[in-house]
Amino acid sequence: MTIREAAGLDDDPALLQRQVEKVRECLAELGDYGLVDLRWMNGVPFLHVGGNPNRRGTWGSAIIALFSRVGQIAPGSYGLLYVWDDESGPQSNEFRVFRLVRGEVTEHADVWLSPAIPTLEDPWGGDAGTG
Repeated sequence: MTIREAAGLDDDPALLQRQVEKVRECLAELGDYGLVDLRWMNGVPFLHVGGNPNRRGTWGSAIIALFSRVGQIAPGSYGLLYVWDDESGPQSNEFRVFRLVRGEVTEHADVWLSPAIPTLEDPWGGDAGTG
């Protein structure tokens, strides 16, 4: 995600730096499970998060909460978070897309990778060469 102080054209550099430090504090609470990378490129802070927890559990829920928290800290931030929770009941075969725009996180159905089976993987017990 792109971390922005506000949705305007110019960020206040001092305020943006303080916001980034608050985001770093949130990242420190995550622990060390997956990929978490916060860096500046071309004068703009970017946060990259990735992982593959085998249960939604603490880390998966924490990443979704982090997405919301960044929007609260820096309301001009934006980005997409794709989640496939194969244990989520009726949505267990689809990715969900969490969209952060102007401080608000909304959840959406994915049209590019879903349904995960058979789009990405063959059904269990099936022969990959038939169908």
